[in-house]
Amino acid sequence: MGANVMTNLKIRNYNEKRDFIRMKVDTEVTLTLNGGSEQVKAYCRDLSGTGMLIEVDEPIDEGTVCDTRLPSNNEAFPALDAKVKILRCTPLDSEKFHIGAEILEIGI
Repeated sequence: MGANVMTNLKIRNYNEKRDFIRMKVDTEVTLTLNGGSEQVKAYCRDLSGTGMLIEVDEPIDEGTVCDTRLPSNNEAFPALDAKVKILRCTPLDSEKFHIGAEILEIGI
């Protein structure tokens, strides 16, 4: 096989390791922390079948479980209600943080 074919196979094999494709979204969400009354406004930046990338103004501890609602802009599709667990919280700049969240349950 030529070098280009081998390179294309390697790229395809790497891409197929993900079970779900990430979908870019820019939607405001509200995180309700630990099932309580504390709420944090955030933005969901991307979404997959198993997780979300969320941008917040303040750090949230890893391991925190949150209820969240991703609203729908289309009447044909309902809002996505989910329980998520914060896996990581990384500073984006001095005022923003990216949160990697695992979806634990859908339709809470």
